[in-house]
Amino acid sequence: MSTQPATAPLLIACALGIEHLALRTGERGGAGGPVTLLRTGMGPRAAERSVTGRLADPALAGAAVLATGFCAGLAPGMHPGDLVVAEETRDPDGTVPCAETDLLVKELVRAVPGRTVHTGPLTGSDHVVRGHERSELLATGAIAVDMESAATLLSAVRTGERPVAAVRVVVDAPQHELVRIGTVRGGISAFRVLRSVLPAFYEWHRSLLLPRR
Repeated sequence: MSTQPATAPLLIACALGIEHLALRTGERGGAGGPVTLLRTGMGPRAAERSVTGRLADPALAGAAVLATGFCAGLAPGMHPGDLVVAEETRDPDGTVPCAETDLLVKELVRAVPGRTVHTGPLTGSDHVVRGHERSELLATGAIAVDMESAATLLSAVRTGERPVAAVRVVVDAPQHELVRIGTVRGGISAFRVLRSVLPAFYEWHRSLLLPRR
């Protein structure tokens, strides 16, 4: 009997050094298999190159992939430190559905009590979104935007069939844009939330390894 399902790897991808630092210093409880934390660099092309290259490693064959880091919220009422669980990621190159989102929401509520968790489509952009672009993207049905998640997940599924997900922490929202006073406070809040999400990611990963009825 193969033991591969019990040791299936998890690749967690983020773009920025500050995101990588938050995850590295966060609580670690052990996933269902080996965990690789990948810093891709900023932007969709960097994410595509980095994820595709990393998944070429035979040790990551069949790995689940989870994109994370910070994002800009699009919906009114969002605040820095809120969480976004993508039901799907979108960009001009394609749409990718995410796996076991209900479980991710449940585990994030447990891992980061008191934080609001939003679910819906997460859209990609090749630049920082500001002002009127927010309302234009919101009109498409997206609830948040970032530069790497869509490219990360699309690259992951193009290399082979695998479960994927995206969880982002709002650092920038319609009433709390990065250019405004309060940015530092919002950034600290988002950093602290990102430090706390790993247990939820590990529970999501373990659930993928359970036999399906």
